[in-house]
Amino acid sequence: MTTLPALDALFSQRHSCRAFRPDPVPRAVIEDILRCAQKVPSWCNAQPWQVTLFSGEATNALRSALMEAVMKDPVAPDLPFPERYSDEYKTRRQACGWALYEAVGVERGDSAASHQQMMRNFTLFDAPHCAILTSPKELGPYGALDCGGFVTGFTLAATAAGVATIAQAAVATYAPMLHQFCDIPEDRNILCALSFGYGDPDHPANQFRTERAELGDFTSWRD
Repeated sequence: MTTLPALDALFSQRHSCRAFRPDPVPRAVIEDILRCAQKVPSWCNAQPWQVTLFSGEATNALRSALMEAVMKDPVAPDLPFPERYSDEYKTRRQACGWALYEAVGVERGDSAASHQQMMRNFTLFDAPHCAILTSPKELGPYGALDCGGFVTGFTLAATAAGVATIAQAAVATYAPMLHQFCDIPEDRNILCALSFGYGDPDHPANQFRTERAELGDFTSWRD
């Protein structure tokens, strides 16, 4: 019996949750998700990922620290952000953004409302938990690549456990504050946040889904 259809269904079920209920996820469930996620492949089995995991009042303290950093600190990610999005990458990015804005009622040209929605990143979309993901600087792009696999593993394992997630690069733009607040050594790159909890299925921000490219758009066959 093949399990590929079940895995495909799990991929289809996963989405970036942008509104969470306050209910905490039991510690045992979080540990199961982490144990599952760490089974992803990595270069030479280095397993470079480390997570600093926040729950309860610690999550609220992180939220407050992020909001304070947004108001006073310059943007300073450990890894350079993309220079630009062009062609189909720009089209897909814009389609995702406008689908979100349409879902939550932000009209085109309403800069105040779009800024307010963007700021939701730094309240972690009210998630009760957040994991800050890091990789050793000495491993460079390959360490970050391995951690991308961990993000996929974490989000899929969480989905299988009935837990909603969102990977957030925006949080990593305030890396200096996160290094200090989370006591993360400077020899590690802060890559992203993984906010998670039980999603609010009735919230407008969770009412849309992104599309995927056709197979021929990203595959070149050599027979």
